[in-house]
Amino acid sequence: MPITAQQLLQILPNAGHVAGVFVPALNTAMNRYQIVGTQRVAAFIAQIGHESGQLKYMREIWGPTAAQARYEGRADLGNTHPGDGSTFRGRGLIQITGRSNYKTCGEALGLDLIRQPELLEKPQHACMSAAWFWATRGLNTLADEGKFETITRRINGGLNGLADRQALYARALKVLA
Repeated sequence: MPITAQQLLQILPNAGHVAGVFVPALNTAMNRYQIVGTQRVAAFIAQIGHESGQLKYMREIWGPTAAQARYEGRADLGNTHPGDGSTFRGRGLIQITGRSNYKTCGEALGLDLIRQPELLEKPQHACMSAAWFWATRGLNTLADEGKFETITRRINGGLNGLADRQALYARALKVLA
């Protein structure tokens, strides 16, 4: 069952008018990657809601902060060229980060994200990249098992923003029930 704009706004009230723009792209992406059923959809919407500031940010806000400065030259992210840290900063609803992740995601979605990383800022690609990330990290299974903290760690590398993510998840479960 697809999510409606009204449901999305109940879960992410700060999304405002952009909720309607994202609903078709979200439904297409969730359907493609089997993010279906209350548990999966609620967990997915909660996580992307937190990561994107309720659909406000499709690109990581760049300082660079100390943590962001460490993106530069990180082999585990594939950031091997000068400037890769900033060029391949987090983008999309789940904040795909690093040259190698952009390359793999681009291959999966049929996009040249190395030459055009900003494509992940467009709603359809922001949604599809998030659903691709979700599916390739086994997050449907974790959502089915109710392992929300483990999902958060896989997306974020830690538990940053856990209280907000959990609040969005609780709201999503109520709205989608």
